[in-house]
Amino acid sequence: MKEYTYEQWQDILSQETEKYNTFCARGLKLDMSRGKPSSEQLDISEGLLTVVASNADCYSANGTDCRNYGLLYGIPEIRTLFAELLGVRSEQILAAGNSSLNLMYDTIVRAMLFGVPGGKCPWGKYEKIRFLCPVPGYDRHFSICENMGIEMINIDMGPYGPDMDTVERLCASDDTIKGIWCVPKYSNPEGKTYSDDTVRRLARMKAAKDFRIFWDNAYALHDLKTPGDCLLNLLEEAEQAGNPDRVYMFASTSKISFPGAGVAVIAASTTNLEDIGKSYTYQTIGPDKLNQLRHVRYFKNADGIRAHMKKHAEHLQPRFEAVLDTLNNQLLPLDIAEWTEPKGGYFISLNVCDGCAKRTVELMKNAGVIITPAGATFPYGKDPRDRNIRIAPTYPPLEELKLCCELLCICVKIATAEKFLNR
Repeated sequence: MKEYTYEQWQDILSQETEKYNTFCARGLKLDMSRGKPSSEQLDISEGLLTVVASNADCYSANGTDCRNYGLLYGIPEIRTLFAELLGVRSEQILAAGNSSLNLMYDTIVRAMLFGVPGGKCPWGKYEKIRFLCPVPGYDRHFSICENMGIEMINIDMGPYGPDMDTVERLCASDDTIKGIWCVPKYSNPEGKTYSDDTVRRLARMKAAKDFRIFWDNAYALHDLKTPGDCLLNLLEEAEQAGNPDRVYMFASTSKISFPGAGVAVIAASTTNLEDIGKSYTYQTIGPDKLNQLRHVRYFKNADGIRAHMKKHAEHLQPRFEAVLDTLNNQLLPLDIAEWTEPKGGYFISLNVCDGCAKRTVELMKNAGVIITPAGATFPYGKDPRDRNIRIAPTYPPLEELKLCCELLCICVKIATAEKFLNR
């Protein structure tokens, strides 16, 4: 960071406060707090609504009437489709409703109540259990742990994934560590993709027998640039390492088709799926098979989904470029922040000067723009350096997004100037 004199900081604060007051006078009411698809993105999948149009269309390839009960693990076609997309076998797929987050929550609850294959007892019977949480990370992962009373341990994210030296050391020495959260491709919020070495080390490392990797592959197909990042197949690597039951892999079409009406899956070893099935039979008599059939009929195959994702990328690229252009123009010359330039995913991660994130978010809110709360990307909502801000460029119209980013840069400058003038 450049060195500025007291007088230079005063000038920055004066100039940016004047701009800020102008924004406040506009009475803005804008929201860029979450990574939701825009209405225009949802329209891309409109054909899903009519692709199954009559009673005669309601039958899966094996003759099942998808309007009725049955097929606990999903229709064969959707399992085959996701198997191809994720590089696993169809018998390793359970296809459910729209929410992969729901599957993750259920998987944690199931482990707390009944344990997992290889474990001595249910997780809930232990005096204490702990999860490793790469940070910055996905706030809803952390909320699940907090809701279940699971202690969380921060693990710093590096350029190739979590700090594996620390992960390996902790897992080898502490059997109370039962899991790790991972968003391995275009991580939330930094947009990083785990290296082959990181994936192999996760698959091979020493850990408790009932340790599980929660592999949230939410952005497996969400490339913004060509070529996109490549991610090694963890389930395959774990099998080769002799740890086939270590992995729960999650994915969905939530940001491919409709977030509220997509299809979510869990991929795991047959041992893990059979274990899930034991309690799953008490939860449901079968998923929404008509919705699964709609997705198969509309996309047809994995290549159909990949072609569909190019339409999403065409929509998203200008939004990401608008954010990055503003950051580069407004903050780069001052050298008071750093940010990621992801090749895919849904977020840009902004690191401001230590101690300035909460103040920046507060200033944004006071000017009428809601963004993700400072600290949300860390367990318990506590960023130890108070510097990370998650930017979600996907939902607002482009002109509103540009306005939000301009204001964000003004607020970063004000918060930074205030810090250095008051130290």
